[in-house]
Formats: sequence, structure tokens, C-alpha cells
Amino acid sequence: MAVIATAQLMVVLDDTIANIALPTLQNDLGISAANLPWVINAYILAFGGLLLFGGRLGDLYGRRRMLQVGMAIFTVASLLVGLAQDTVSMIASRGLQGFGAALTAPNALALIATTFPEGKERNKAMAVYGAMSGLGIIAGLILGGFLTGLLGWRWAFFINVPIGLAVLTGSRTLVEAELHKGRPDLTGALSSIIGMAALVYGITRGGEHGWTDGITLIAFATTTILLPLFLVLQSRSSDPLLPLRLFKDRNRSGSYLAMLLLGFGPMGMIYLLTLYLQHILSYSPTLTAMAFLPFGVGIIIGAVVSSKLVMRFTPREVAAPAALVASAALFWLSTIGQQLDYSWHFMPAAFLTAFGFVGAVIALALTAVKGVQAQETGIASALFNASQQIGVALGLAILSSISVSVTASRMPEAFASLYRGREVGDAELVQSAGDALIQGYGLGLAASGVALGIAAIIVAVLVNARKGQVSTLGDSPLH
Repeated sequence: MAVIATAQLMVVLDDTIANIALPTLQNDLGISAANLPWVINAYILAFGGLLLFGGRLGDLYGRRRMLQVGMAIFTVASLLVGLAQDTVSMIASRGLQGFGAALTAPNALALIATTFPEGKERNKAMAVYGAMSGLGIIAGLILGGFLTGLLGWRWAFFINVPIGLAVLTGSRTLVEAELHKGRPDLTGALSSIIGMAALVYGITRGGEHGWTDGITLIAFATTTILLPLFLVLQSRSSDPLLPLRLFKDRNRSGSYLAMLLLGFGPMGMIYLLTLYLQHILSYSPTLTAMAFLPFGVGIIIGAVVSSKLVMRFTPREVAAPAALVASAALFWLSTIGQQLDYSWHFMPAAFLTAFGFVGAVIALALTAVKGVQAQETGIASALFNASQQIGVALGLAILSSISVSVTASRMPEAFASLYRGREVGDAELVQSAGDALIQGYGLGLAASGVALGIAAIIVAVLVNARKGQVSTLGDSPLH
């Protein structure tokens, strides 16, 4: 259990650990504001986009073997991220980390079934596994802040190396699952991940260079070719990576679509507010991590409360109000300025964002496997998690694009001007550059509030499952 739980903790932790280190590594490596989201998105896109493929490889070649391969890749990539000297090596290494995570996560979950007997032992194992998913989000923020503040941003990634080696050593105790016949859908995996990467790249580049820029248009053209091709390939395959019949049920389709938009919320909030706290308010990485503790508390309390509410109310009655709570909290956070009242603004709004987000996710997770055949429960839950990861990547691309373009319209090179003004003691320049950056961050946060509001509407319209019609989800909805 220690091996499986630690593997799960590592891959979830790396969703958030890089966020707190962003301003420091941005200054150190000279990463532009437009490229900065890719430090996060390279990992998330590879992780979410290849999650189904990683599970499929485990079916075919052995889940323990794929977990070991994934953890080895993840560990080596963590070392490479820590050693990165420029933007390209950083982003490429983060993408490799995400690939390792995509091989590790689905197979870690599946190995619970082969390692622990059905009943009390397996239930306890699932509870620990689920706790690691929630803990990883919080631990990533806190650990990222302390390691960056005390030892430097590189140690936020170096820390994975000894832990990864320990997991690899312990993985020999795991029981291998039965192998299945079939072949890996490499064409489907490549068309989906390249298509999604082109979409995200087009959005981020368009925000910096304009929507008629040649490379931006090429990126969008690539997306319009590859994503429809992926759907055609899946519809014609006898053994698809993504069974399209899963979308025929309105509850599942509504859950997946709402989850895609819910992904815009917490990670987008953490990304923008980390930049705000460190660039504008001059918080240290350690203090930034501590500032996000109410967010972690919101995750824990939200999970406890919503788990009880879904036993008494329908998924729609829990998820829609919860999404609206998170949406309102994000709009509240969008009113940040040159000064911040932490106790009466940041703290309650961050708590409510996490509380509402988790409430919505847990309720929707219950509908993700409604009516699914037993052999497809794993892929239905993996698709739900992939929807969240892809939503995070799209959300970061859109929100950062809004932030960068709004700031640039107010003051080109505002980030450089802010630090130049501080160096020469030009208070007026600092004020103007800060205002331009704050307006960009604020509108980005407001856009994430809009996305969660739309998610609430989707839930209200499409998700109509009644209480007692849903099943519990094997994979953690916090993943």
C-alpha cells in the first residue's frame, strides 16, 4: 500500500508543486509570460492526454511493469527538470514527466485490485489511495513553497528522485495483473495528444502574437485535422482507446463536459494568484505556500461535506450549487488590487473556491460510471479524470492568454517594467506596471468564474440522475 500510495501522491503532487516555484524559475531561466503556462501545461497535457493510453498499455503488457516503466520515466524526467537551463529543456522535461505519470497513475489504481482481496482490505486500500489524491494537491503547494524558499526551485523537482527510486524498489512486492489480448492504439494516442497540444499552443500564442499570426493559425489548423481524425479512428476501431458509446448517456456526457470546465477553476486560480502574490505583493515562495493553506482546508472540508450530501440529494442538487459557490468565489478573487486584505478577502475566497470545486467534482464523479458495463468502469472513470486534466490545460491556456493580452494592452513589457521600476526606485512606473499586471490577473480570474458558472448550467440541464441511480467511482475524483 505504501508503494501504491506514494506513487499516486507523487504524480498528483506534481500537478501543483511547480506553481509556487513559477515566479522564481521564471526569473532564473528568463521564461516569457506567454511561455510560462507551458511549465504547467506540458505536464498536465501529457498526463491527461495519455491517461487512457497508459491504462491500455497496462492491460496489454502488465500493470506492474507499466507502473515501473512510468515511475522510472517520471524519476529521470524530474532530474532533468531540476537540471533545466532554458525554456525548451524545462518544457520538454515537464512533458516527459507527464508521460511517466500517465503510465503510473492508472496502473497504480488497478494494482490495488490485484494486490488486496475484495472486501475490507481493498476498501481500506481505496480509502488510502483516495486520500493521497487529495493530499497531493495540498502537499504540492506547501512542499513547493518550502523547498523553493529554502533550497531553490530545482529542489521542488529533485525531491522526486529519491522517492521515485524507493517506489521502484518497493514495486517488486506488487502482484502482477492478468494480461489481456489486443494492441495499443498508438495512432489514436498520438492524434489526440498532438491535437490537444496544438490547440493549447494556438491559444497561448494567439494571446501574445495575435489571432491572425501565421503559427497560431497553423496550430489551430492542426487541431481541426487531428482531433476529428482521432474521433473517426475511435469510431472505426474494434478495440478503441476511447469507446464513443460512453457519451450516449446524457449524465456521463454532462459530467465529462462540466468537469472539463471545472478544471478551469482551482489550477487557474493558483497559477494567477501565485504570480500576483510574488510579483505584486513580493511574497516569498514559502509565504505564498502558507497563503494557500485555506485552499487546502477547503478541499478537505468540501470532500467530507459533499460525500455526505450525495447520500441525501441527487448529483445535480449538489454539483450545480457547489459550482456556483466556486464561481462566485473566483469573481470575488478577481477584485484583487495593489493591496490585499488577506483575512477578509483572499482567505475566505480561496476556501470557498476549493470547497465548491470539490463538492461539484465528487457529485459528478458518481454519474461518470452510471450504467457502464463492469469491464468499462475503469475507462469511464479514467476519462472523467482525463477531462479534468485537459480542462486544466485548456483553462490555463485561455486564462493566461487573457491575462497576457489584457496586460499588454495596458502596458507592453509590464513585467520587465515592474522590476526595472523597483531597481531604480521609480514609484510611478512600479504603480503603472503593477496595475497593468493586476488587471490581467483579475480578468483571468473572472474568466475562470464564468467557466464554472457555465459548468453549473450544464449540470442543471444535462445531469438528471436520481438519488440511488449512481455508482461509486473507483478512481479518486480529486485526481
